[in-house]
Amino acid sequence: QAQIVESGGGSVQIGGSLTLSCSISGIIFSTYDMGWHRQAPGNQREFVASITTGGDTTYADSVKGRFTISRDSGKSTVLLQMNNLKAEDTAVYYCNAVHRAIRSANCWGLGTQVTVSS
Repeated sequence: QAQIVESGGGSVQIGGSLTLSCSISGIIFSTYDMGWHRQAPGNQREFVASITTGGDTTYADSVKGRFTISRDSGKSTVLLQMNNLKAEDTAVYYCNAVHRAIRSANCWGLGTQVTVSS
């Protein structure tokens, strides 16, 4: 059974940096596209970044140039490096995995809280 665990969240000042980590087990990591989404209080969950099995990346306009997504196949891990954080980045960040061919085969983690304040 697939299991996703996010870590690395916390509190940081505006302009600071955090790196979120997503560890996946129970799936063949190399066959899954990976992504990060976030949900702020009162808002819908929104896309942040994704990386395909081939390493192609996509970013939301709001984080482009500040966030970097990467994957380590040897460790079945996905990282989200977040720099120059803004107050509006405050949210629960969720990692998800979607099979590259069977898009209905997907799973989500429970999320990790990121709080950015002055």
